[in-house]
Amino acid sequence: MLLTTIDPFVQEFERQFDRAFRQVAGQSGGAGMAMDGIRRADDVVLRFDLPGIDPGSIEVTVDRGVLTVTARREEEFGEDDRVFVRERTMGAFTRRVYLSEYLDADAIEAAYENGVLAVRIPVLEKAKPRKVAVQAGEGRMAIRG
Repeated sequence: MLLTTIDPFVQEFERQFDRAFRQVAGQSGGAGMAMDGIRRADDVVLRFDLPGIDPGSIEVTVDRGVLTVTARREEEFGEDDRVFVRERTMGAFTRRVYLSEYLDADAIEAAYENGVLAVRIPVLEKAKPRKVAVQAGEGRMAIRG
């Protein structure tokens, strides 16, 4: 018999991360928002790399279980400026993450600092780990095998 530990949050984020990465890579030639996802006891934190982004251009929305992060990077050049190397991607960036039903989409918080957007999503009470009381003796419950 094989017993495994299953964390539905990790499985769901891995599945959605793979799906989103394929979408972003297909749409923008591989350039996109790098993201880390961290599962903690009471919440999930997503961190998006957005260096050089004006915080006013960042928009975080939730619609029907889909978290969408959009941001824009623009740079203007003067008349006498001649760009001879252009490796930094400019324009609009979008990343979508499908949220698990066990996350509280109504209580999402977001903060941007040092080029990183952190989005905190609380875990609903029903999905948090809980301790199950073990009853001893007196034949209260028979376990059959």
